[in-house]
Amino acid sequence: MEMQNSFEAIVENMSDGLYLVDLSREITYWNAAAERITGYVKEEVVGRFCASNILTHVDEQGCELCKSSCPLAETLMDGNFRKKDIFLRHKNGHRVAVSVRITPMKDADGNIVGAVEIFSESNSQLVLRQKILELERLALLDHLTELPNRRHLNMELIAQSALCERTEGYSFGILFFDIDRFKRINDREGHDIGDKALQVFAKTVSSSIRPFDTIGRWGGEEFLGIFPNVSRENLSVIAERLSALVRASSVETPHGPIRFTVSVGGTISTGSRDIDALVERADALMYKSKQAGRNRITIE
Repeated sequence: MEMQNSFEAIVENMSDGLYLVDLSREITYWNAAAERITGYVKEEVVGRFCASNILTHVDEQGCELCKSSCPLAETLMDGNFRKKDIFLRHKNGHRVAVSVRITPMKDADGNIVGAVEIFSESNSQLVLRQKILELERLALLDHLTELPNRRHLNMELIAQSALCERTEGYSFGILFFDIDRFKRINDREGHDIGDKALQVFAKTVSSSIRPFDTIGRWGGEEFLGIFPNVSRENLSVIAERLSALVRASSVETPHGPIRFTVSVGGTISTGSRDIDALVERADALMYKSKQAGRNRITIE
């Protein structure tokens, strides 16, 4: 009993999330770190089934793994260890990038009786937390979304343009995001839900970029992303991935979750120090996406 209590104390004090499932994929244990990372307390999760899509794991394309290739279900079938980078759904609706490791549990005869999944926040999440603390100190943070504000974005654009001018072959890309039909969300659901939509977008995209990329709030429902050392093809891939993850996120309302999309415009720097012209190009391309029907990406 003492050894069991010691084991449970270790598991409860892990920085990684951990949960156990039986053969039917019913969740039988949920540790404190799992509560912190997902927002779900154990009473909301234990006794429920993974197949009920509590966390709705998705891949980079936004495809739900429970409906296609669930690594947990596969391990329960073949007994193999698996590791995968995925995006889970936080209780608040946004996506969180995590790395999962799945190991089968076996009885004394070697029969599979369940599985343990351990999941940890990606390095970009940890770097993001450090960025938030630093931005707060310098008053460069948008307090609603906890993203860099417009002042910080302008400083980063100036720095990237200067680097582009003095470094041969260097380029950077920007993406201009606008939440589709945001006024309708505000009018129908109220400004509190509109604020939640901004927060869900912010948390989803900020957890899904490289540590040295920057996405901030430009104003209203508009956001600007700055991506160092990318080609047009790289920028298109990034835009597609982020758009898919936003589509796979949701905002909780009193009458159920709602989903939303974004229109995106993107361009690659030309080495010019005219920051305003660069942003205006991305903004104009975003409006082309709007005019083409919304939920689209237009890259120059």
